[in-house]
Amino acid sequence: MAAAESDREPPSALCSEFLNFSAKDTASAWLQAPDLQQQVYHHLAVFVPRIFCLGPSSSSNVQREELAVQLLLLAPLEWLLLGEEPSAGLALLQENNQPSLLCGHVFKVGEPTYSCRECAADPTCVLCMQCFLGSVHKEHRYRMTTSGGGGFCDCGDTEAWKKGPYCHKHEPNNRDASQEDPVAQLPADMVARGYSIFSIILKYAVDLLTWEQEDQLPAGLEPPDKGDTYYCMLFNDEVHTYEQVIYTLQKAVNCSQKEAVSFATTVDRDGRKSVRFGDFQFCEQAKSVIVRNTSRQSKPLRVQVMHSSVVAHQCFALKALGWLGQVIQYSDGLRRILCQVGLQKGPEGENSSLVDTLMLCDSKMWKGARNVYHQLLMNSLLMDLKYKKLFAIQFAKNYERLQSDYVKDDHDREFSITDLSVQMFTVPSLARMLMVEENLMTTIIRTFVDHLRHRDLQGRFQFDRYTAQQAFKFRRVQSLIGDLKYVLISRPTEWSDRLREKFLEGLDAFLELLKCMQGMDPVVRQVGQHIEMEPEWEAAFTLQMKLTHIISMLQEWCATDECVLIEAYKKCLCALGQCHSGLSDGEQPISLSLAGHSVETFRYQVSQDKVSIHLPVCRLLGGLHVLLSKTELASRFPEQLPLGELSPPLLIELPLRCLVLCAQVHAGMWRRNGFSLINQIYYYHNVKCRVEMFDKDIIMLQAGASMMDPNHFLMIVLSRFELFHIFSSADCRKRYRDANKDVVQQNNTLIEEMLHLIIMVVGERFVAGVGQVEACDEVRREIIHQLSIRPMAHSELVKALPENENKETGLERVIDSVASFKKPGVTGRGLYELRPEWYKHFNLYFHHYSRADQSKAEEAQRKLRRQNGEDTALPPPALPPLCPLFASLVNLLQCDVLLAVEGAVLQWAVEPSGGGWSESMLQRVLHLVGMALLEEQQQLENSNGDDDVTFNYTSKITRPGEAPSTSGSVLALLESLQNAPHLEVHKDMITWILKMVANIKTMRERTASTSTASTSQGQGLEDTVRDKDKAERKRKAEMARLRREKIMAQMSEMQKHFINENKELFQQSLEELEASTSAAAEHSPPSSEVCVSEVCVGPRRSGGGERRQLVTCILCQEEQEVRGHGRAMVLAAFVQRSTVLSKNRSRAPPDPERHDPLFMHPDLAFGTHTASCGHIMHATCWQRYFEAVQLKEQRRQQRLRVHTSYDVENGEFLCPLCECLSNTVIPLLPHTHTHSHSVNHPSLESWLKTTNQQIAALHSAHRKHSDTAAAEDREDFPAPEGFRVDFTPLNPFSSSIREMITTFSTSTYKVGLKLNPNEQDPRVPLVTWASCAYTIQAIERLLVDEEKPLFGSLPCRQDDCLSSLARFGSACWTAAPLTTVHTHFIRLLAALVPDPQVENTPCILDVDMFHLVLPEVSSGWQLWRCVKAGVLPFLRAAALFFHHLNSAPPPAELQVSGPGQWEALCSFLSLPCNLLQLYQSQHTLLEPLLQGWCRQPGVRQALRGDGLVVRFPRESNQLIDLPEDYSSLINQASSFTCPRSGGDKSRAPTLCLVCGSMLCSQSYCCQTEVEGEDVGACTAHSFTCGAGLGLFLRVRESQVLFLAGKTKGCFYPPPYLDDYGETDQGLRRGNPLHLCPERYRKIQRLWRQHGVTEEIGHAQEANQTLVGIDWQHL
Repeated sequence: MAAAESDREPPSALCSEFLNFSAKDTASAWLQAPDLQQQVYHHLAVFVPRIFCLGPSSSSNVQREELAVQLLLLAPLEWLLLGEEPSAGLALLQENNQPSLLCGHVFKVGEPTYSCRECAADPTCVLCMQCFLGSVHKEHRYRMTTSGGGGFCDCGDTEAWKKGPYCHKHEPNNRDASQEDPVAQLPADMVARGYSIFSIILKYAVDLLTWEQEDQLPAGLEPPDKGDTYYCMLFNDEVHTYEQVIYTLQKAVNCSQKEAVSFATTVDRDGRKSVRFGDFQFCEQAKSVIVRNTSRQSKPLRVQVMHSSVVAHQCFALKALGWLGQVIQYSDGLRRILCQVGLQKGPEGENSSLVDTLMLCDSKMWKGARNVYHQLLMNSLLMDLKYKKLFAIQFAKNYERLQSDYVKDDHDREFSITDLSVQMFTVPSLARMLMVEENLMTTIIRTFVDHLRHRDLQGRFQFDRYTAQQAFKFRRVQSLIGDLKYVLISRPTEWSDRLREKFLEGLDAFLELLKCMQGMDPVVRQVGQHIEMEPEWEAAFTLQMKLTHIISMLQEWCATDECVLIEAYKKCLCALGQCHSGLSDGEQPISLSLAGHSVETFRYQVSQDKVSIHLPVCRLLGGLHVLLSKTELASRFPEQLPLGELSPPLLIELPLRCLVLCAQVHAGMWRRNGFSLINQIYYYHNVKCRVEMFDKDIIMLQAGASMMDPNHFLMIVLSRFELFHIFSSADCRKRYRDANKDVVQQNNTLIEEMLHLIIMVVGERFVAGVGQVEACDEVRREIIHQLSIRPMAHSELVKALPENENKETGLERVIDSVASFKKPGVTGRGLYELRPEWYKHFNLYFHHYSRADQSKAEEAQRKLRRQNGEDTALPPPALPPLCPLFASLVNLLQCDVLLAVEGAVLQWAVEPSGGGWSESMLQRVLHLVGMALLEEQQQLENSNGDDDVTFNYTSKITRPGEAPSTSGSVLALLESLQNAPHLEVHKDMITWILKMVANIKTMRERTASTSTASTSQGQGLEDTVRDKDKAERKRKAEMARLRREKIMAQMSEMQKHFINENKELFQQSLEELEASTSAAAEHSPPSSEVCVSEVCVGPRRSGGGERRQLVTCILCQEEQEVRGHGRAMVLAAFVQRSTVLSKNRSRAPPDPERHDPLFMHPDLAFGTHTASCGHIMHATCWQRYFEAVQLKEQRRQQRLRVHTSYDVENGEFLCPLCECLSNTVIPLLPHTHTHSHSVNHPSLESWLKTTNQQIAALHSAHRKHSDTAAAEDREDFPAPEGFRVDFTPLNPFSSSIREMITTFSTSTYKVGLKLNPNEQDPRVPLVTWASCAYTIQAIERLLVDEEKPLFGSLPCRQDDCLSSLARFGSACWTAAPLTTVHTHFIRLLAALVPDPQVENTPCILDVDMFHLVLPEVSSGWQLWRCVKAGVLPFLRAAALFFHHLNSAPPPAELQVSGPGQWEALCSFLSLPCNLLQLYQSQHTLLEPLLQGWCRQPGVRQALRGDGLVVRFPRESNQLIDLPEDYSSLINQASSFTCPRSGGDKSRAPTLCLVCGSMLCSQSYCCQTEVEGEDVGACTAHSFTCGAGLGLFLRVRESQVLFLAGKTKGCFYPPPYLDDYGETDQGLRRGNPLHLCPERYRKIQRLWRQHGVTEEIGHAQEANQTLVGIDWQHL
């Protein structure tokens, strides 16, 4: 109580008023008052400064403030409003209120939101989790995302959903009451009071939040006594970084780093924070330091010195707004009253309502204030449909000013009032109303254009040399495009005249914008030297990408109304005319003639003049032209359209230049223009831009070509490609070949590109309006061609298809018809494969293929055809018919100019002497010939015989060439090429063409003879030829198969022969491989006295024979035998602390200085685990290698400070062979020799007796030793025979092995206890013993969990590691002083055989391995079963240990999993099968021991049920259970608040997979100090929970995080997959995710195998970017 008292001492006067204050009386006094506002203001003036801001802010004041505000300020207002006890009054209001149909739940940051891909009107329509689960949409295709905070749930809004607008909870119950005014439901006097209270409080809040004076208050609020108390208030901005603010504050207000971090966090969260409290002078001084320190690089931080009373009233203003928001939740009537008050016009007329004032001052307020009033607007105006409309009108009226404020401001959009546009503009009825009433569309576009002021002389946008400030502004202006998208996102179904007028007015404004973009960023080819400065190109493309959807949506709007489409077409044509006005001026006209045709054009060369890739006006016209064709307006009302005014050559001019530019860049003619041009070309074709760029250019060429003579079109194309001279003169070919090699190469590429362009112009008919197709045909074709490259995952297909404004691609509708889905395994992802029946639709020259895609697809398709035994021709697929407006395009295929070009290329191919042609060129010509033949065949099939087929390609290709190039006819050339040896690849294609020609001939002859005859015979002819081909292929394949089988049989025979010849050699190597199972029956004939069963310990132990172990060093490749006195051989190993087996995670890590590792507590809370990759080296080789690594590290430190994936200072290195992370080496020790069987083994009793005598001798020797310091004085103590104190056994190891034993012991000691290496510490051998035991236990658990047998199923790396560890355990005494070993032995034995001379022996229950706590037992048998189950893990671990120690071969029963394990184990360990026999045979000895154990206090305590008791067998630990549906995890994380920063939402909630704690990762607020360094929450948690190792799930990112120590970490794919078998890291795609148990088990297995650190090492080696991440801050 004392503490609470002291807090309250200064405002003691307030306390008495607290007690005497009556809210009811105050309210009734106010009710009587003539001027309510004056009364309320007076009350606030007195109390507010006495409640808030009484000194430096601290957390203890918060509760007191809350309480005082409620009692002294809000309670009277509630009494006054309700006229009765507030809680009763509010309950009554709620009861009478009809629940709203709108959900209106406002989303918190990170909360899951759901949108239905099938029913949502647009992607911004979302549901909260509760509404979603109760709606019809959870059965549909939905997307799940996490909210950025601030939007609200659209459940109940009928305009947001095409169907299913209500969930179960908000379903309307057929009442008409919704038409009534909710205010009429309230008592009249309450309505009157409501008006006056709401207007007073709202006015008060608005005045104070928009108040700009620092030490004055609005009239009526001046405090009675004004002291000299000020705050230095620091405001947030988005310019300065956290670090700058923290550094500045430390200097300005001398606070600690921690306080500065806390200040900075609050400023970032709330938008402002007082950093100093005191008199004016004191605060002013801090302000000047802050301003001086932050104004060097940029504008300074905003700081104000404010009087405490002003701050107090501002704090209460926020509370008052929050209170208004709460009160109106109880009643729709009150909500409507507040809306009326807020939107009521003030005395100043226009824009004078309170809401207007708030909106217009938005950018001046701080973050916290904005959030509070935005929240209030959402709870009030946006929840009432009538007032939402009125608010939208005010918003639209002020739109320009609000946007300008936003652009000047530096806060993110989510903190700006402009962010509310999404709530209004996406409602179709509101958007149309605003468009008609407030001319919204034009306003948005004009505001946007006004902000982009930089223009060149022609009035085009100019983005070059942008300053950072302008770039920042440009980014902010783009939000306007978002608003325009919201307005246009749903198309009108019926048009009014006003809507038509306003839409076309908006379109005019938009065309003005496009005219500013037409021709921006022009480029000129650099000749001679490389460009010096890369020009700015990104801004223009950013603009283009943002506008792509807008342009598409405008076309969709036009398509819904014929009058609008015609008008729009005229406007667009007019705009293009203005853009073209300067095109042909000043260019000299020229005339071109080729193949008997001539055309007039003008001189222009892409390679010399300016050219731009941005032509949005042309492209929009192309889009509208297609719509005219699609709606057939062109044929129905030709008189209304200015088609006659079109000049086709001008229409194609600009798009053609753009395509020629791409071709020349491909040909390498623009190399000196740098990367900016390459990037522009890349984006021009990229899926994000191509719909309104590349695709529309092709359409413009198609539109132009369909209105021109095809010969003229092609001549202009040749001229623009700068190839006209090649095809126009007869002798040019020879000259052309002799020219410069580079030029030849360039021209070849240009010819290829030009032929490709013709293929596209004729063949791209999959846009509805160009060809007679549907939208889904286009998507299907895209998918077929993507899957022709290779099988793809769903996400790859989505990326390859253009998204529409609703983020949909139309993929789902068609994918299942063309592809089959293959589910993924434990790794990888699900893939779609193309079904065979769609192969025939493959088009090698598909217009969206990049060059790489095209060659991959060609290879894949040819391979497929070979596998299916077909020919490898890839003929053009059959095409859909063209629409009437584009019908004349097919004539391109049979025009004279194209025939001349085809003839020329084929002629070059016949005589390929120079380099003047390429195979790709020929391939494209063959494709064009094929297209023409298919066209002719289709026309013949569809003709009724009477009408003459106009398309007559076959007759034209039989004519010999024209005058200039007098070569043979095209057909003759093809026939001569059919068997040309250098064209083997194209042979099948040429054969196919010749078959088609024959086929068409027979069809024509038949049509000529009898017009009605069917066409089947021609087909038959083709089939017979094809069948012959197939049979030939099959025969060849069969021959090849037989040949292969014969060869294989011969090889197999030779192999067997060789093995028989060299039997001994193979036998020997097999023995070495099968080291662990060498004692096979035939080698050791059973002797009479020894039973056959293998025994690993005790007098009857079966030895492993004298087996030599030969190993090879991986570094020097020398082979050596493992001998005790030989050179040391070592295994690379990794020692780490572990809590994988822990049964008590709450136990704190042991104190390294005092921890005694002799006894392991059975909860195995912390262990030391050793693993190895199994690669062997000489100790000397390893030392040399490690020294080299150290040296390299030292050099690297001087050069550059990049982390590596291993920490050399901690002794880490990568295994030289497999790059596995290691930090020490285990010496390989020889198998210890066994005593012969004849040695007399003592009984347990005599052994104990002898041992006790020896211990007594040792005790006495140690005592004497300490009494007389001199060692010489030591005299012999009468010791039992053979055991003397000064007896020093011979060390069986060479010095190099001894050195390695020490190396391994000390590094295990260092890792296990986290101490610096100290060879003298007596605990050194203990830690290695403990590590050996822990590793064996871990492996035994793993084998149980994976249901594998005890022996024979371990990989050899673990096998080698275990045998080295076991032998090391028996040999490490050689490295420690003898007395140390004696002491440890005495203490260990004393735990079992009590010894009065040994102090502090632990309770038997606190020692691992002997710990049997039995459950409630009902019968003796059950007791025996429990004992057996409890002892089994210990026996299994012991068997593993002795098998590796003594190289005893395991019995066969333990090498398979199945029954008979217990008996085999007992006999292997030479124990009786019934363990009670042990007790019977030795009971005299065991009685006292058992009684001694039971007397220990720990046992009594455990039986009483105190303390944590570990039950045996210990169950394996598992990672926590994860929910099946990922959204429940997101929901859990969204309600998680940061534990340190008072209820603030955590930005990166992260779940520990080991213990289930939720942590606030990656933030300043939750950093703690670990070992003298600031680390993030995850790293800190990993030290307590996982001994430095952590497995976490980052919930918002949907990725698993592995951490090891402070410097190592990696991201790992999460165990959650969507329906397409893919993970979604970063939750970008939003498909529903479900737990994949196999993948989670894989993570769990990695953890149980202690493989996480190794996984991190491999990940960091593979990906260097991971090394640079500051893992310790996560």
